[in-house]
Amino acid sequence: MLMRPLDARLLRYARSSRSFLTIGAGVALADTIAIVGFAWYVTRAITRVIDGAPSSEIATSVGAIVGFVIMRALLAWATEATGARGAARAKSELRRGILDAIPRLGADWLAHRNSAALTTMLGHGLDALDAYFARYLPQLIRTLITVPLLIVTVFWHDWLSGVTLIVTLPIVPLFMVLIGRATRTVQRRQWDGLSRLSSSFIDVIGGLSTLKIFGREKRQISRMGHITAEYRRSTMSVLRVSFLSGFVLELMASLSVALLAVSIGFRLVDGVMPLLTGLFVLLLAPEVFLPIRQVGANFHAAAEGVEAAQDAFEILDSAQATLDAEAPTASSGDLELSGVTVVRGDTTVLDDVWLRFRRGSVTAVTGASGAGKSTLLGVIAGFIPFTGTVSVGGVDVNDAPADGRPWLSWSPQHPGLQSGTVLSNVTLGDASPDLPRTERALQLAGAGELELDAPISAAGVGLSGGQAQRVGLARCYYRALANSASIIALDEPTSAVDRRTEQIIARGIRGLAASGICVIVVTHKRGLLDWSDEHVSIDVEREVIA
Repeated sequence: MLMRPLDARLLRYARSSRSFLTIGAGVALADTIAIVGFAWYVTRAITRVIDGAPSSEIATSVGAIVGFVIMRALLAWATEATGARGAARAKSELRRGILDAIPRLGADWLAHRNSAALTTMLGHGLDALDAYFARYLPQLIRTLITVPLLIVTVFWHDWLSGVTLIVTLPIVPLFMVLIGRATRTVQRRQWDGLSRLSSSFIDVIGGLSTLKIFGREKRQISRMGHITAEYRRSTMSVLRVSFLSGFVLELMASLSVALLAVSIGFRLVDGVMPLLTGLFVLLLAPEVFLPIRQVGANFHAAAEGVEAAQDAFEILDSAQATLDAEAPTASSGDLELSGVTVVRGDTTVLDDVWLRFRRGSVTAVTGASGAGKSTLLGVIAGFIPFTGTVSVGGVDVNDAPADGRPWLSWSPQHPGLQSGTVLSNVTLGDASPDLPRTERALQLAGAGELELDAPISAAGVGLSGGQAQRVGLARCYYRALANSASIIALDEPTSAVDRRTEQIIARGIRGLAASGICVIVVTHKRGLLDWSDEHVSIDVEREVIA
């Protein structure tokens, strides 16, 4: 598939690009006026010198020439400035849109994506849009505005030259299309190679300790070298095509201008064309081909950014498809699952589940590993595709986006902690943290002894496994208290704590249930089961027993 010069989705997902295109059109129109004015006064200055006109008349033309040169310099600066600003704003909007889309698509979607490739696209990939906005789009706008106006100007002064331009001009775009087909293949290969290189590097870093233990770390050197060599070859292929295409475009444009020059030369010798007209048309002819040539030259500089943008658009399209503008809302009532079935590949994880979780009660969900307990919570959280109905207080919430469920607060089995403090991890995402609410959440999670300003490194380094788990649990409670959530779902909340701490956490869960919250706890611990009001068991045959 050939790269689109301007994807309409860019205007949809990066609205600032609309103003950029409007400003670019105004700059292109002003630049066209400057081109025509410059060529006209250069022609008049030369012809007046030849005719022996007074120096005052020549000085007037020279002054106008200087003015148009300054005007074109200022317009070139404006093009660079608006291009840089437009790229920065568009990249910001696309990144913000993707980060907003990921929660809406859910954890199941994210689990099937390559995180390194996603990070590369958000970082280096979208950064390559700088060339697209600063070079490619301005030249594309000039091609659409400047070229037609210049052809009309030439045609007005000499219809034969205008016809010559109209006949020869399509040759350049024709070669651009042919070159673009070849470029698309090598550019896609280069982008895939960069994504693969990033993914492999992240995998090696993540598993370095395991590789070291088994003495396999040195084998990764040759593997990384092979992937790097492939990326280098694909990059050189892109450069080779770029140089060859640039040469072809320059050659075709030069031949077209030469053909026009020969025609004008013969007519000047025959005396059927005035020197003023011939010189004016001859000065405008290269300017007619220049925008098209530069579009072709900048096509390659912009291709990498466009490839990354295509991946970004696919993510945003998927998120938009899942978003229902009239999604139902629910804030209270019992949680009901009616005929819920989850199928992954050829495996049925949950089969026709009918359950009711009551407000003010604690329901323990047990079963063997892999029976589908975490999948059940994923369905409730909206992270996993399913068939059937999930409702809260009788309101169907199947179509509600995953980030639009304020009635739910969810804690995974392994909560991801970030570099910062206990406070920043518990109140994650809250621009104005509430200290009393934070302290209460920590108390309920059995982590009241932790200082709010205690430092935490990435992945919870600095805390024990039990402390990290309780900080993640406190985060869940903080969200529930902040949003007045009616349902709390906990996945193995006491798997890394001792018996005494488990009892503290269980009392906190009972306290939340006593306030009218429905608490669902996936657990293997008998201690939590003893504190529950209801028990749901999922056996290895995927049968649910309530």
